[in-house]
Amino acid sequence: MSAPVLLVLGAGPGVGLAVARLFAGDGYAVFLATRLAAEAEPLVAELRGEGHTADGGGVDLSDPADITRLVTEVGEQLGRIDVLHFNPSMFREADPLELSVPELIEDFTIGAAALLPAVQGALPFFADGARVLVTGSAAADKPWNKAASLGVQKAAVRNLVTSLDTTLAPKGFRAVAVQINGVLGSGAFTRDLVAEALYSAATRSLDEWTPHVSYDG
Repeated sequence: MSAPVLLVLGAGPGVGLAVARLFAGDGYAVFLATRLAAEAEPLVAELRGEGHTADGGGVDLSDPADITRLVTEVGEQLGRIDVLHFNPSMFREADPLELSVPELIEDFTIGAAALLPAVQGALPFFADGARVLVTGSAAADKPWNKAASLGVQKAAVRNLVTSLDTTLAPKGFRAVAVQINGVLGSGAFTRDLVAEALYSAATRSLDEWTPHVSYDG
């Protein structure tokens, strides 16, 4: 397949779909990975209805083996991966005195650690100039104590992106985390405006590249 490929992990009807639509408009074939395959079907149908090339499937982001399976299947099916968009977040309303260690580990695994098997599995299929794009959050710096695990996820995944970008750069690939410093859905933080910020960060030239970008609206 000659068309560039966008793979979205943690896709949903909000930012994930909006980012996919922007890349699809640029001629990308899109694969939307959701928790269950059935959840991807309406998203895929929406993109196809707009004339885009799209497919989808389910993946358990708490299971590294299942992540590897999904990423490998996409790479083999579509022949390449040009942009890997890591979009999951686990929101659990529990403060540090209520949050258990197993709950923190579960949320961290999906919201941050899952990026490792995703990139490792995608690496053999990365096309020249491939990009890893991660949806970040202001919670990395200003966590809400009532959802303590979210801040841990976002701080960790941002840190991980720094190491990934340094490691991938000699291979001709780059990674970026875009920190969304606002409340999704309001004012300058609608899903479409946030998606444009993510898209712009991933499609910058190498001269402008940094592993972290802040979107302040």
